[in-house]
Amino acid sequence: MLCVSCEQYFSTIDRNKYIRKRHARSRNYVSESDVYKLESVPLDFGDYHPLKPITVTESKTKKMSRKGSTSSTSSSSSSSMMDPLSSVLDGTDPLSLFAAAADPLTATASMDGIRKKRDKDDNSAVGSDFEQWSSKRSEILSRYTTTEKLSINLYMGSEKGKTTTSGSAVSEKVRTRLEELDDLEEGSQKELLNLTQQDYMNRIEELNQSLKDAWSSDQKVKALKIVIQCSKLLSDTTVIQFYPSKFVLITDILDTFGKLVYERILSMCMDNRVSLSDNFSPETVNDTAKETCLNWFFKIASIRELIPRFYVEAAILKCNKFLSKTGILECLPRLTSVIRGIGDPLVAVYARAYLCRVGMEVAPQLKESLNKNFFDFLLTFKQIHGDTVQNQLVVQCVEIPLYLTLYSPAIDWILQCIAYRAPEVLLTEMMERCKKLGNNALLLNSVMSAFRAEFIAARSMDFIGMIKECDESGFPKHLLFRSLGLNLALADPPENDHLQILNEAWKVITKLKNPQDYINCAEVWVEYTCRHFTKREVNTVLADVIKHMTPDRAFEDAYPQLQSIIQKVITYINDFSLLFSVEKFLPFLDMFQKESVRVEVCKCIMESFIKHQQESTKDPVILNALLHICKTMHDSVNALTLEDEKRLLAALINGFIKMVSFGRDFEQQLSFYVEARSMFCNLEPVLVQLIHSVNQLAMETRKVMRGNHSRKTAAFVRACVAFCFITIPSLSSIFTRLNLYLHSGQVALANQCLSQADAFFKAAVSLVPEVPKMISVDGKMRPSDAFLLEFLCNFFSTLLVVPDHPEQGVLFLVRGLLNVIQDYTWEDNSDDKVRIYTNVLHLLSAMTQETYIYHVDKVDSNDTLYGGDSKFLAEISKLCETVIAQILDHLKTLGKEEVKTLEYIKRRSKQPDMSHFTDLALRLPLQSRT
Repeated sequence: MLCVSCEQYFSTIDRNKYIRKRHARSRNYVSESDVYKLESVPLDFGDYHPLKPITVTESKTKKMSRKGSTSSTSSSSSSSMMDPLSSVLDGTDPLSLFAAAADPLTATASMDGIRKKRDKDDNSAVGSDFEQWSSKRSEILSRYTTTEKLSINLYMGSEKGKTTTSGSAVSEKVRTRLEELDDLEEGSQKELLNLTQQDYMNRIEELNQSLKDAWSSDQKVKALKIVIQCSKLLSDTTVIQFYPSKFVLITDILDTFGKLVYERILSMCMDNRVSLSDNFSPETVNDTAKETCLNWFFKIASIRELIPRFYVEAAILKCNKFLSKTGILECLPRLTSVIRGIGDPLVAVYARAYLCRVGMEVAPQLKESLNKNFFDFLLTFKQIHGDTVQNQLVVQCVEIPLYLTLYSPAIDWILQCIAYRAPEVLLTEMMERCKKLGNNALLLNSVMSAFRAEFIAARSMDFIGMIKECDESGFPKHLLFRSLGLNLALADPPENDHLQILNEAWKVITKLKNPQDYINCAEVWVEYTCRHFTKREVNTVLADVIKHMTPDRAFEDAYPQLQSIIQKVITYINDFSLLFSVEKFLPFLDMFQKESVRVEVCKCIMESFIKHQQESTKDPVILNALLHICKTMHDSVNALTLEDEKRLLAALINGFIKMVSFGRDFEQQLSFYVEARSMFCNLEPVLVQLIHSVNQLAMETRKVMRGNHSRKTAAFVRACVAFCFITIPSLSSIFTRLNLYLHSGQVALANQCLSQADAFFKAAVSLVPEVPKMISVDGKMRPSDAFLLEFLCNFFSTLLVVPDHPEQGVLFLVRGLLNVIQDYTWEDNSDDKVRIYTNVLHLLSAMTQETYIYHVDKVDSNDTLYGGDSKFLAEISKLCETVIAQILDHLKTLGKEEVKTLEYIKRRSKQPDMSHFTDLALRLPLQSRT
């Protein structure tokens, strides 16, 4: 069998000739660089430049020779460049053709009509700036809860009409359905008592699912009866504080029902599987769909009780689109009037809220009906203070302030619908109506929440006057000031009123005895203070917060609000020298006693510092404060801290360290790094950053001294080197240590600290045997060979310029490293060892040159020390022979594994674009081997 091993191929080289030569050929690096450098070719772009804008000039449209076509031509500053799209169209633009063919006056009128229609649509549609009901749902459910027991009536079904056969007459079927509707009011329901709030919510969800199941199984009457039953629950106020949440749950079912009915009728309008367009007209609806739609409205009209009849009809209000263009317009006022028949003011206001909710979905342009709905509520508002309501509150042991808060979600929603894109005049009208009602605090609060912040801010003093005249017994004034503050955080009041507004608000806020009420208001007004005033006013506000929240450790229940205050302060005060000069800022931070919260606040401050600090600083106030904050973050690290959290904390601390600079005071800079090392010893990335920073400090010293160190700077540089040498062993990552030893050794060498550089390089050599076979990279275990190979190649490049120690012998570092490489256990069938030896040959070859390819300034390398001495070259040749022998031993190993080189080359030669392997196979000396 014919084959050739790598060893045999290598033997064809004139080995004796290589050995006789003893060292590599001489190199002239300067001349080689001149020969092989790229030739520069001058380019003439003329007037063309890829970033130069193309100037387009308009020319008149002219007719082409082709029948029925015209073109509009354009010229640019570069006539040679053609537009590929224009060339395809032969210069004709279809849109330009239509525009040119049309009468200019007609076209203008048409465009005006389109523009007016578009503007009208924009004004009538609900845009993304409108806060949807779904965003309020979870807040209401979490806010209005109860621990009292609740009850619910469950629909149990009916056995009537189930014996009807498929051949029954239509009249019998209708009679059966009417009996089923009546059956709901004849006791076909079961009352469940003593339910917890969670049980109640589960039962409502079961009813919602039952509705969907009944609908999908074509039991439309059963579905309607479920909806009627749920709607009747909205007349029950026995657990009044839960009513807003009950409204949310029940109206979810009503929304589901309305959607099912609408989609059912819409599906009946499909013609040849083509559905109606979104803006269809009633004329395009077929008779079957209209009859079905009317049938639903007739069924609903037969519901005896007012509240379920109102809610179910409102739920399918959108279906009026199938019947007439004015159906919704006619129904909204009628349903608004129906609500007048609801005696309980709380039930009535939520009915109005649901009508507004449906109205905004189906006809947002009908603002007049929404306004009438709210004004009706104002006319009946005095019922809230009537005897019936007061007696009900006494029975349920509910105070009037709590009762009034139950109205807030409904009134806020109604006013939001009315105020959406409303003119400023409407706000003036609302304010006048509030004054006529005695400046009712509940209404005033909802008005400030609903209208645009710009409108409210412009009338800040008017609102403050109205707030002063409010009766505080029902709705606390501090909530009104909080709502006003929320608006002033979004829009600025008149400049002349800034101070007066703050004084009026804070006079009320600072008198609050309840810490929770106080902090809820103070949190809002801190932003106003930061936006419009100096650090003196901010300091006063922070001092007042500390005064109110420190007694009885009230701050422990207000961490979210206190965090919000810190966030607002650092948002508006970006100058950290100014921030830390605020006397009460650091005492304010001391209120964060809970470690997790304190760390989050510290992270927030550091993120702001890194983001906004543009220049390095040495301000002692800033440094002491931020060192304290960073120390707080560092000390939170323990064995349970996640790696991601450690990386984040380390990144923030490193960002701070990089921003600290004492200018030319290098000793003070080094002292800062020493202090930082003692403070942040548990975060390895911070120690790595400190080592890099100290190395950079040493190089800056060298730069200032232009490489000529004095006795003082030489001692300082040695101190920097010692810092690194002491710190590196404390790191856990072995490749981080290896690279830092190499990097620090290079810095020491550049600063003429030769013995220190040798110490770094020796440490690196001694560390190589400890490199494990597998290392963790981004959380995954990977082989370390590639990383070790990369490090050693960098190390070899440095060893070229490292001078020999006079007491250690020739090339003592290279010999030591070769011994380590020889003893290291490499992976089987790996060629990494041979690759390393090949790089060693490169190093040794470069060492034989009369002048090395590069040097370190003011450091004499071996080319200068030995001056091409023959004994030195002989030592290098011996090392070369040893390395080559190691390579040959590896090749023998490959031979034992019967690596069939010739067969491999022949196989590669048959592949596309690999014909050169054929020539190589022919030139190889072959030997037979059995």
